[in-house]
Amino acid sequence: MVGPIVIESEQSILRKIRQLNWGLMILLILVACVGFTALYSAAGGNFSPWASKQAVRFCVGFVAMIIVALIDVRLWYRLSWAIYAVALVLLVIVELKGRIGMGAQRWIDLGFMQLQPSEVMKVAVVMALARYFHSVTLDDMRSIRVLILPALIVVAPVALVMTQPDLGTSLMIVMASGGMFFIAGASLWLFGGAFALAAASIPVAWHLMHGYQQKRVLTFLNPESDPLGSGYHITQSKIALGSGGIDGKGFLQGTQSHLNFLPEKQTDFIFTLWAEEWGLLGGLVLLSLFGLIFMYALWISSRCRHNYGRYLALGLGINFSLYIITNISMVMGLIPVVGVPLPMVSYGGTAMLTVLIGFGLMMSCNVYRDSKVTRV
Repeated sequence: MVGPIVIESEQSILRKIRQLNWGLMILLILVACVGFTALYSAAGGNFSPWASKQAVRFCVGFVAMIIVALIDVRLWYRLSWAIYAVALVLLVIVELKGRIGMGAQRWIDLGFMQLQPSEVMKVAVVMALARYFHSVTLDDMRSIRVLILPALIVVAPVALVMTQPDLGTSLMIVMASGGMFFIAGASLWLFGGAFALAAASIPVAWHLMHGYQQKRVLTFLNPESDPLGSGYHITQSKIALGSGGIDGKGFLQGTQSHLNFLPEKQTDFIFTLWAEEWGLLGGLVLLSLFGLIFMYALWISSRCRHNYGRYLALGLGINFSLYIITNISMVMGLIPVVGVPLPMVSYGGTAMLTVLIGFGLMMSCNVYRDSKVTRV
């Protein structure tokens, strides 16, 4: 009896491994390689201190992604509330005794790494909303009463993240959640009312902003007003982007980055470094890889036969795309500088791990796309 059971179990595992999205994983590896190359260049042609650590983080995250993908999506459904609650508690811990860096209190020191709970919350919110909307019909979405709980799911972490302060992450959580409300069938008048309320609250929000946040907005409107002060980052970014031309200056030949004119070249402004060295063509190649990854998210969502998988895969895809849109718009001067990393390219541990775990959840939706997810 033992033999056949073991063989059947092994066959089941092999079948699940074959059902993993290998094309998606190849795309993720290619994007990560772009990050390793850019970080190698940012260090002046050296794997230390950024590229080598980023490679280790990616390998750990990649293994975690595969493990998450092989776990039955029904387990993730049952754990969605618990994961959201843990992320919320972590945000409270940050508020009480988080580590302060660059003027913000966003990290928890775990000894072996600096954990940024707001990055974890980006995935946790999507999981919680996917679970809630799984059992909600289109008719239910017309009721304000039904929308109160998911609204609170969004408002609670946003309020905590705003106190850190981290405006960029707060807006990303709101926009990703808004996307999930839309795909779940929320009425358009609800979005119109939200936009009207947001517009009306701009004067209040302005007075609640910290001084440096107000300065970022003013700099965005007129970066030339203080080119050596608050406008320095975006001015140097635009110079670097423009100087890259069509085909770039060449690997390790970026003058703005290697002469240290470009700040935060390993994190927030790494796309600028990449575009300076590889030009418009290199930037388009990277954007094409990102676009193909998002198409995989749409494909996985469309194949799921249960609402939880559809909402989870598409919500995670929206969350991933917001990283890219926000970061690249920021370095091009289209929006104020808000400190959002470019996923799997910018140097950083928590963002790398949470993004890869998010893709693991997405692939779990595909592997178990035919499972019957019932409300518990």
